[in-house]
Amino acid sequence: MTTPASTRISSVTHSEDLLVIEWADGKTSRLDALWLRDHCQMPASRDPVNGQRLINVIDIPEDLSIGGVSHNDNDGLEVTFLPENHRSRFSTNWLRQNCYCLNAPFDDRSARTKTLWQSDSFSGGLPCSDYAEFANNRDCKIAALRGFSDYGFAMLSGVPVDSGQVLDVIKHFGFSRNTNYGELFEVRTEINPNNLAYSNLGLGYHTDNPYRDPVPTIQLLHCLSNSASGGDSILVDGFRAAALLKQEDPEHFTILEENWINFRFSDAGAELNSRVPIIETNDLGHVVRVRYNNRSIASLRLPEEKIRSFYAAYRHFAQIIERDTLKIVFNLEPGQVVVFDNTRVMHARTAFSAEGKRHLQGANADLDGLYSTLYVLQRGEQ
Repeated sequence: MTTPASTRISSVTHSEDLLVIEWADGKTSRLDALWLRDHCQMPASRDPVNGQRLINVIDIPEDLSIGGVSHNDNDGLEVTFLPENHRSRFSTNWLRQNCYCLNAPFDDRSARTKTLWQSDSFSGGLPCSDYAEFANNRDCKIAALRGFSDYGFAMLSGVPVDSGQVLDVIKHFGFSRNTNYGELFEVRTEINPNNLAYSNLGLGYHTDNPYRDPVPTIQLLHCLSNSASGGDSILVDGFRAAALLKQEDPEHFTILEENWINFRFSDAGAELNSRVPIIETNDLGHVVRVRYNNRSIASLRLPEEKIRSFYAAYRHFAQIIERDTLKIVFNLEPGQVVVFDNTRVMHARTAFSAEGKRHLQGANADLDGLYSTLYVLQRGEQ
């Protein structure tokens, strides 16, 4: 089998501080000696079973230099480091896949790596998996979790209509996250509720628990019964809304990115506060989280000269979120579970009648467990 040009080396040169690789496809890697020594793959430097480093950065000599390099097409490169006279072997595949010149940082959470959607994105119907297939069929589970990773939500049908079943759903991809609302929370009307979610009022678009640090990153809602009139569920892609805000007014986007505000929740048993931006970006400027919950914003305490501009940006973002072109509306039926990324997808519901019965059970989980499950399952495809 022919070796791809991307992993074939045309030439190798080096100085004391730098290794330069010219690849057969015309690209170049310029690798610093310190980086190479820190990333040594030899058993003395890295555990051969778990891959974790056995050396600390302070174990690397400050006067480190490259003493020599040998190239073998089958074995890759062997680099000798001075003054310790340490030899490191690197496969060409590893060097190409990990070279910082040719590969972007790993990123599985930002908007850059996702498919942004709006109301007409699912004209063929919302993606939904049968729960029995999801639980027992590896390919079905991979497809559902990939869909969640890409769109920020997934739906399951045929989930047993049993109290607490939503916790069993979580066990198929991760771990439940307990909060002051409990491991499991009931979404139905209550007398004197501590949260408007426990009334029959409509709820505006929001992400949950923005006052919590860290925020639960996944929420699940399991419909046990729904005979009431109304109570439609609504989802909005917050990454899409943020992208539109940046497109329509970059200054408004920057204001919501740079000005941190407080969110707060308080009742007889909890006092929760956070200080965070409405739109959070990473070091490359890509959106990684949105927080939007007008019910839970605490007293705004921004500098006087920023109040008006903040409200203009906040209003603009709110108007975008309210657009019909962004929302998907559906009626959650008994036996269905919707799973959504609480750092990306905003949810809402319409009001429902006091007649009939509407009972959902909710629970929280976290993204790291879901992504880990997906990546482990995908290993079998390689």
